[in-house]
Amino acid sequence: MSSRSKGAPATGGVLPPPGVDPVVWRSLTPFRQAVYAALCRVPPGRVITYGALARAVGCGSARAVGQALRHNPLAPRVPCHRVIAADGSLGGFNGRSDGPEPRRKRALLEAEGVAFTAAGRVAAGTPLSILDSQAPPG
Repeated sequence: MSSRSKGAPATGGVLPPPGVDPVVWRSLTPFRQAVYAALCRVPPGRVITYGALARAVGCGSARAVGQALRHNPLAPRVPCHRVIAADGSLGGFNGRSDGPEPRRKRALLEAEGVAFTAAGRVAAGTPLSILDSQAPPG
């Protein structure tokens, strides 16, 4: 079985974002490195969907991105809490879609100024990050 997620492109290694432990970084697959590096370009107070993040790294699978984020050893330096589902719902957090983890994800986003509807979706008007495909971290 391949160590790459299904639908994940074979990419070369990516330099670690500032402040990320290079030993941990080198232990990641090139796909996870690409996902984490792109995610580090999403600033506080903004969110990105799993699908948009997948497109930014040249991957056709939002699910593959979700799996890469499921056990993020570099949180909060790699801010996986800023990734949401296409419908504005939170999606998962730390591999969980219910219980205290999604509540923690919401609290992190609220602390960054992200607002939510009564239904628990990210409120309209919240800035979405759109990343250029394969753009280097800036």
